[in-house]
Amino acid sequence: MEAGDGLVSRREDISSLLSALMPSAKQKELSSQFCAVRKVRGDGNCFYRAFCFAHLESILRNARALQRFKDKLIQSGNTVASSGFDKSSFKHHLNTVLNVVEQCYTDENTLFRLFNDQMTSDSIVQYLRLLTSAHLQNHADFFCNFVEAPDLQVYCRQEVEAMAMECDHVDILALSQALDICIHIVSMEGDEQQLVHHIIPEDAEPSLHLLYQTSHYNILYTQPQL
Repeated sequence: MEAGDGLVSRREDISSLLSALMPSAKQKELSSQFCAVRKVRGDGNCFYRAFCFAHLESILRNARALQRFKDKLIQSGNTVASSGFDKSSFKHHLNTVLNVVEQCYTDENTLFRLFNDQMTSDSIVQYLRLLTSAHLQNHADFFCNFVEAPDLQVYCRQEVEAMAMECDHVDILALSQALDICIHIVSMEGDEQQLVHHIIPEDAEPSLHLLYQTSHYNILYTQPQL
């Protein structure tokens, strides 16, 4: 279920996720709601990589939405700085994200190429991790209730800022809030016979859809509306 040799795959038919002999009830439900999947390498950074790729892909050719996202990213630099990070530690990563936004205004192939360049793609992930950490720490009174660690700073340093560390629900909520992006996560986990759907934050319209299965995230594409 990963991206093969690349960091992000081309779109594949949703049937690539189904068991050849006997699709489960969850797999059948998934194929009825989604038509395609884009697989992301399972390197511990899959959520952040999938999140940014899927959001950018969803606003390609929408100059206003791309400019809003770019403005939000520029503002986010103040969020990261206000939590105690020295600008020299994140300025390069922020500039990388901004450059990617500028380069792929209308071109999905450019987006695909940039996210499969290891240095560029990992720099994007690193900035999103630092922003997530900053948002968690700037709202410590709220988030400390959801973190199982001696204190929030230790959690952020060891579990959020470090590359290749898997993402927890609290990190997803923090990044969603920091960039004002709604995420739809479809979970295949658990013993339930049906898929479990999480909209983060609730009561908002998601710009991207992610599949969560065996501690891994891939990008989903909804069935076209008739």
